[in-house]
Amino acid sequence: MLSLQFLVTALVVVLAPGTGVLYTLAIGLGQGRRASVHAALGCTAGIVPHLAAAILGLAALLHASALLFTVVKFAGVAYLLWLAWQALRSGGALAVGAERHRESAARIARRGALINILNPKLSLFFLALLPPFLSGNPETATAEMLLLGAVFMALTFAVFVIYGLFAAHARRWLLGSDRAMRRLNRSFAAIFALLAGRLALERA
Repeated sequence: MLSLQFLVTALVVVLAPGTGVLYTLAIGLGQGRRASVHAALGCTAGIVPHLAAAILGLAALLHASALLFTVVKFAGVAYLLWLAWQALRSGGALAVGAERHRESAARIARRGALINILNPKLSLFFLALLPPFLSGNPETATAEMLLLGAVFMALTFAVFVIYGLFAAHARRWLLGSDRAMRRLNRSFAAIFALLAGRLALERA
């Protein structure tokens, strides 16, 4: 059942900076408020396959299959390195500049979704997070996991939107300094690269 303990635990997890937060911040800084909401929506949608995998027990299969885990992991590593390049490259999708990028909502959301879809640890995370908060009744276990997962996704979206709107608001303070924008782009690229390195070292 839904409990205060679960809400606090989920909120702490969602607030912790990760690839989704970093992506939403970059989009907010580079493309503004509306784009940051689309980024948050995409990152939230990317949770759905992992939640479904946890409910159906496929996360355990991913954990058991070293080959499958490795394939998904290195696809995620390659994607994070590509995002790092997009932050560094002049005119890249994640580069912050005085000229605002104009990308479609679908493209922004799709990139955000892929960030989470290509993270194999997320399925295992749900497999570990949700069961302790279930009532123990096998007949309602699936419904309870769906409820907890939906609450987690709602919290994710709300928190990511706040991060994105904050970044969009901060954008105008950065536009007057080319040095600040260059440093910010390099910082985003470095963090994405570090996250790629950390993911590469993960084991099933």
